[in-house]
Amino acid sequence: MAAGDERGAEELKGKVLYIEDNPINMDLIETALSMYPGVTLVKAHNGMEGIRLARSEKPDFVLLDMHLPDIGGLEVVRALNEEIASGKLRVTLLTADTLSMDIVKAMSLGAYDYWLKPLNMNKLEAGLRRALSRKEADQG
Repeated sequence: MAAGDERGAEELKGKVLYIEDNPINMDLIETALSMYPGVTLVKAHNGMEGIRLARSEKPDFVLLDMHLPDIGGLEVVRALNEEIASGKLRVTLLTADTLSMDIVKAMSLGAYDYWLKPLNMNKLEAGLRRALSRKEADQG
C-alpha cells in the first residue's frame, strides 16, 4: 500500500464475513484485511456456519465461496434471500469458475457481484470501499 493510501485504509470501518473452507484462501483474505484496522473479519468454514453467522453477526459485507463442503454458495444465497432483498446484506461470490448457472442464479437472487479467484487485491479493496461506504451513507 502506498503512503497516501494509509488514510483511506483507516477510514474503512465495518464487519466482513468470509465464508470459505480453504485455509489458504482464508489466510490470504485475513492478511489483506489486516491492513484495515477498522474492519473486523468474521470467519465461517462452511455454508451452514456462514448462514448462522450472517444472521447473528449482521456483517456489512459477505464474501462467499461458491464451493463449500456442506452446501453450495447458491444455497447460502437462497437461505439469506430475505436479508439480501431487504438491503441488510451485501454478498459477493468468490469462485474459480467462469460464469456458471449457479452464479447466474445467485445473482438473480440478489448477490451483489462475483469475483474470480485468485482474487485481485485491488478488486478486494474497491469492493470493500463500495460496501462499507454504502453502509456509512445508509447511516448518515
